[in-house]
Amino acid sequence: MPVDTRPPAIALMGPTASGKTALSLDWAQRFGGEIVSVDSALVYRGLDIGAAKPDAAERARAPHHLIDLRDPWQAYSAAEFARDARAAIDGILARGRLPILAGGTGLYFRALLHGLSPMPDADPALRAAIAAEARERGWPALHAQLATVDPAAAARIAPADPQRIARALEVFRLSGRAISDWQRGPPASPRLPVKVLKLVVAPHQRTVLHARIAARLDAMLAAGFLDEVRTLRALPQLRAHPAPLDLPAIRAVGYRQAWEHLDGAGDAAQFRERAIFATRQLAKRQLTWLRGELDARWFDPAAQGADLDAAVRRFLGTS
Repeated sequence: MPVDTRPPAIALMGPTASGKTALSLDWAQRFGGEIVSVDSALVYRGLDIGAAKPDAAERARAPHHLIDLRDPWQAYSAAEFARDARAAIDGILARGRLPILAGGTGLYFRALLHGLSPMPDADPALRAAIAAEARERGWPALHAQLATVDPAAAARIAPADPQRIARALEVFRLSGRAISDWQRGPPASPRLPVKVLKLVVAPHQRTVLHARIAARLDAMLAAGFLDEVRTLRALPQLRAHPAPLDLPAIRAVGYRQAWEHLDGAGDAAQFRERAIFATRQLAKRQLTWLRGELDARWFDPAAQGADLDAAVRRFLGTS
């Protein structure tokens, strides 16, 4: 078997609240690394507290990439992420440093590590027309329309998932082909310039993760999460948007529930309960995706911290 001579990179994956940030910072400082965020919420400016975005002190400890790329009313696709992440990796390698890909957005990891099937680029005018149609008829009606042209996509996309419904309809209207057909094709992505160690960090016991999720939300609330959402709601671009809850940024876990709470949906205790439930559901989806990464190694960072550290050092040749 030929030896892989590409420089190393670490993919640090895991569900929300599993401790990825602390580990990535530690490794970046110890091994001369720079962190590439693989998180669909961190790309948005203004989503700080509720997205657990690294603060100024954490960013001072190690360079971070792919944070604060878009305003919350703007779109950002997995294909754009893969392009930007490759550019960030190239820059890190040119500086002779270690790329650490850290986050929990499975689609972003898949786009970067495995590539995406080629399909038509986004069409802003068509996307705006689909959004206008949804405001008039409702997303369930557009989901029903999708079911007539692409039953496979409709079966896996929820009727209340406007982002994915819109993209599937957009692809069909642009190309005349179902997005499911495009996705069955081979990915179009050049080989990464790095050899990647895939690591998943997650507590063995689901109850431990649930407790971490609740504790983190309470810390966010104490840090002013609701005031952060009030600031977002006051932005002219969001105030003028006809359906802000359809925007990917505002649909981020916690933000949607906070927005609805500030719209009058339930009291503070009900908001907290709904936000915790939504975050648990996100973690469940993340874990389901991660189980499909058959070449990833799993560690409970609390119980297997020494084993995890040894795996990283062996991979980097520093043990």
